[in-house]
Amino acid sequence: MSYPAAVITCSDRAAADIYEDRSGPVLRDGLSALGFAVAAPVILPDDPVLIAAAITDAVDAGARVVLTTGGTGISPRDVTVEATRPLLAYELPGIAEAVRAAGLAKTPLSCLSRCLAGVIERDGPRAFVFNAPGSRGGARDALAVLSPLLTHIVEQLDGADHDLNRPASS
Repeated sequence: MSYPAAVITCSDRAAADIYEDRSGPVLRDGLSALGFAVAAPVILPDDPVLIAAAITDAVDAGARVVLTTGGTGISPRDVTVEATRPLLAYELPGIAEAVRAAGLAKTPLSCLSRCLAGVIERDGPRAFVFNAPGSRGGARDALAVLSPLLTHIVEQLDGADHDLNRPASS
């Protein structure tokens, strides 16, 4: 089954066309390769109001997976986590920890990422949201962790059993 997904790039410089968005395409291509139906690219400046609105718009439009990229570091303009956290019904900290650990094998800078994973519950179906780092390497590390999990996460949000070989209980 193909689930709808969205990728939102959060970067002042990419939004102003100062440089090309390089991590967003990595995430979009990765989701597409997994069979997700990926919405058109969204590139926003580092503005918490715009970021929160883009995430809720994506979920309201039916996205079951929303991946953001950028704004997870420690600079004053890194606000993606702060824009996302109030939208979450609950966090999934193990996913963010696994992504940081995957990156730490390659660079000590990975431990500076404040990436966040969680579930949004709105009027429609629940959705998974993950804040990935804004680098191509960080996006690749996120996909390496998320790829075997994303379909299962969506199925779990819909009530599937933990054992994918058994149907969901009523």
